[in-house]
Amino acid sequence: MPRSLKEVVFVDGVRTPFGRAGEKGIYTQTRADDLVIACIRELLRRHPELPKERVAEVALAATTQIGDQGLTLGRTAALLSGLPKTTPGYSVDRMCAGAMTAVTNTASSIAFGAYDIAIAGGVEHMGHHPMGEGVDPNPRIVAEAIVDPSALVMGSTAENLHDRFPELTKERADAYAVRSQDKLQAAYAAGRIQPGLVAVATRHQELGWGLASVDEPPRPGTTLQDLAALKTPFRAHGRVTAGNSAGLNDGATACLLASEEAAAELGLPVRMRLVSYSFVGVEPEVMGIGPVPATEKALKTAGLAIDDIGLFELNEAFAVQVLAFLDHFGIADDDPRVNEYGGAIAVGHPLASSGVRLMTQLARQFEEHPEVRYGLTAMCIGIGMGGAVIWENPHHAAYTSEVATPGRGTGDEKVA
Repeated sequence: MPRSLKEVVFVDGVRTPFGRAGEKGIYTQTRADDLVIACIRELLRRHPELPKERVAEVALAATTQIGDQGLTLGRTAALLSGLPKTTPGYSVDRMCAGAMTAVTNTASSIAFGAYDIAIAGGVEHMGHHPMGEGVDPNPRIVAEAIVDPSALVMGSTAENLHDRFPELTKERADAYAVRSQDKLQAAYAAGRIQPGLVAVATRHQELGWGLASVDEPPRPGTTLQDLAALKTPFRAHGRVTAGNSAGLNDGATACLLASEEAAAELGLPVRMRLVSYSFVGVEPEVMGIGPVPATEKALKTAGLAIDDIGLFELNEAFAVQVLAFLDHFGIADDDPRVNEYGGAIAVGHPLASSGVRLMTQLARQFEEHPEVRYGLTAMCIGIGMGGAVIWENPHHAAYTSEVATPGRGTGDEKVA
């Protein structure tokens, strides 16, 4: 039977406000699955034009798949979100890139023609499930020198990246972190973050009911002097601190993906079109370098160059990891195309959920920048991997269904 691939579009994305993990965090007595259920319900509420029975898959990521993040989360969350019992679902684990992988998995199924519409996302409640909880790494991994022991401690891998690239100084990392806080504060002031948030009702045994409506981790007004005074927990006299790294956080994300044909049929908005994606492996000891080869591979697949990318959403697990990416591609530390609304250093990084946050923010920036045709979401991944996804802006003058694929355009492929 003849078969042709379908174009895949990003319809919409939402997230909960991100919280600080721990007993004082806003979600300390809120279930992880309830966070992602709130996101799915909000997507369905925002799109009444979408019949619930048309959602053919729910893929949800969690790094620690036990407790309130276990039990085949995609399926149970689908049931609890009000989707029909005929809607299947499954769980994904690629550590920090879990939600990103949920998106690329379901997008690939849509492109293949297995179904037309899916929901993908992720959740991480690091207060309930600290990173590494319940894991039992095979001792051969270290004993046979497959990885250095530092590869199993993400902060240590960031210190290793500083070692490998001495020009990536603590001063540069701290300056980058301050800019991330400042950009997030400016984005909040301009009302750019709030439209993507889902308010979540919380309950605490002692404090009673509450409403999480804004992110908890940001520290507006952070200065270089503040960061210079912080301890370096992963190494004496090191360079990685709590100030130039993402924190330990709780939160969830979800997005709606569709084939281009289904979006047109149902009147669903098209906020981005998937161009290409890539996941790669790198030395686990310097996992932060992962987005570099992942981006190079995604660009090659798309037939694009780094200069074609007009907007970057890079996950800020550690400032040094973003700086390594920028240096490799010859991009300035303060390039305005990079993380326009700030990043994970300011807003938080609930591990498996973060990939969809990057995508949702890129989609909103596409609306504000019709002069930009292509954008990138990329992140480093624990145990030595990197992921990258390239998207096309439907608001760009050259975007049409006939010329959507790079190489079949008008010849005016460069972005402003």
